[in-house]
Amino acid sequence: MDPQTRAARDAGPPVPEAGTQGDSAATAKAEFRALIAEKGHAVDVARRAVERLERAFDDGDIERTPFIDQAVRDLQQAVEHDDGQKLGGKSAEASRFILKAIDRMLDGA
Repeated sequence: MDPQTRAARDAGPPVPEAGTQGDSAATAKAEFRALIAEKGHAVDVARRAVERLERAFDDGDIERTPFIDQAVRDLQQAVEHDDGQKLGGKSAEASRFILKAIDRMLDGA
């Protein structure tokens, strides 16, 4: 038996990364995707989606990758405003763009 085959056999079955596989990860990802598909103001949708992601990170359902972490920070900055201040179309468009990027990256998280 060649060394590569022996090493693969001795290592056993592949173990999924912690918090990235299984029913809880699939549920968290599905709920995030349902949120970003909702109709409504993009900024409000973004806030709810970030809350769901943060809960999934805290529960260990989804692993926080450097890209997703940065995207969440960017998203929070895009939707941040003072009380009574209205956000313009640029914040809404940025929110949609960032949410789509996070959605694509969740497949690797």
